[in-house]
Amino acid sequence: MKFIDLRSDTVTKLTPKMREAMLNAEVGDDVFSDDPTMNELEDYTAKLFGKEAAIFVPSGTFSNQLALFTHCNQGDEVIVDQFAHIVQHESGASPIISGVQLFTLESDNGIWNLDKLEKMIKIKTISTTRTKLVCMENSYNGRVIPLDYMEKVFNIAKKHNLSVHLDGARIFNAATALKTEVKEIAKYADTVSVCLSKALGAPVGTILVGPKAFIDKARYNRKIMGGGMRQVGILAACGFIAIKEMSKRLDIDHQNARYMEKLLREIPGIKIDETQLDINMVFFDIDDDRKYDLDTYLYSKGVKILPYEGSFRFVTHYDVSKSEIKQAIDLVKAYFA
Repeated sequence: MKFIDLRSDTVTKLTPKMREAMLNAEVGDDVFSDDPTMNELEDYTAKLFGKEAAIFVPSGTFSNQLALFTHCNQGDEVIVDQFAHIVQHESGASPIISGVQLFTLESDNGIWNLDKLEKMIKIKTISTTRTKLVCMENSYNGRVIPLDYMEKVFNIAKKHNLSVHLDGARIFNAATALKTEVKEIAKYADTVSVCLSKALGAPVGTILVGPKAFIDKARYNRKIMGGGMRQVGILAACGFIAIKEMSKRLDIDHQNARYMEKLLREIPGIKIDETQLDINMVFFDIDDDRKYDLDTYLYSKGVKILPYEGSFRFVTHYDVSKSEIKQAIDLVKAYFA
């Protein structure tokens, strides 16, 4: 049975071209920097993002935590959004790996009050740690963060000699929505995490880009974290297809999400989150106690969604067609009818 899977854009299967590329990839030992396919992917990605160097790691969590580990010393403070992936979905890794203190600053869907941000920056004293790093996300859930705002955050950070890390897990979605190049987003951060398995279809991997000296240090820290890999060119081959080809079709996912949104609005009582409609996601709620069992019902009909946790999030991707979206939402309509 083929499920219609709306849980995330991480559930996609490899394309036939990716499988073929894995089979034919030239490989070497990446710990010795001998894997030519990976070396080429890292160089290509760094240039694409306007940075000096790049390093491949297994996941987005690994990349973000490697960035914190490399930017900071134990006891340093990192300013992050209260609902940042680093805080909410990385298993409490930051104090375990880096020994940093996370200061979670409340935002309006990813947009901080900049006066408050600046006031929260600490200088090391006998009683306080120092703020070392500011972390942003773009996209922020289903919202794309404006570039002029990112520039203001970056300028505040530089005014206080802080580094900026961008969790760009879906940065290609953000660039698609903004109709710009990824380097135009990346220039407002010193380092950027670029996920290849969210929306882009690669089976594994995130690339961390930044200054060469930083990436050299990160390569050592990656080994400490257990991320040194060997013949990893088979994954780099998929990464090339993800970045060069799959990134060019993201507007289709965005259009399909808007189509799904339109169908959901036809259900009485549905409340769409109007602030998160920029990319391939639809967040919504409904004032109906049956919502708590919607995931079980849909699963029995061949549709996978995440369980209700304050709201629903349906995600489009290249493994879900427009007709399958209609089929899934028709089932949601029937359930609440």
